[in-house]
Amino acid sequence: MAKRQRERQREARQEAKRERREKLAAEAEVVDEAEQERLMDQFRVLSEQHAAGHVSPPAFRLERHRILTELGIEQPEDPNAG
Repeated sequence: MAKRQRERQREARQEAKRERREKLAAEAEVVDEAEQERLMDQFRVLSEQHAAGHVSPPAFRLERHRILTELGIEQPEDPNAG
């Protein structure tokens, strides 16, 4: 009897952990989507400003790289390189 009870308790703990992980993953996904949307909007505005001549090419490249790095599309530059 005690063995079955321990097994049920173990299963209940595992189920609770699984539910917590799923909840955290869902919350992180929502945050990621909102962050992606914010960054894409920044990129859109930056591109429009660059096309209108309000942002210099070097400033555009620098800001574009920052946005794409935050999105995970580009790799961060190595500060020790060059």
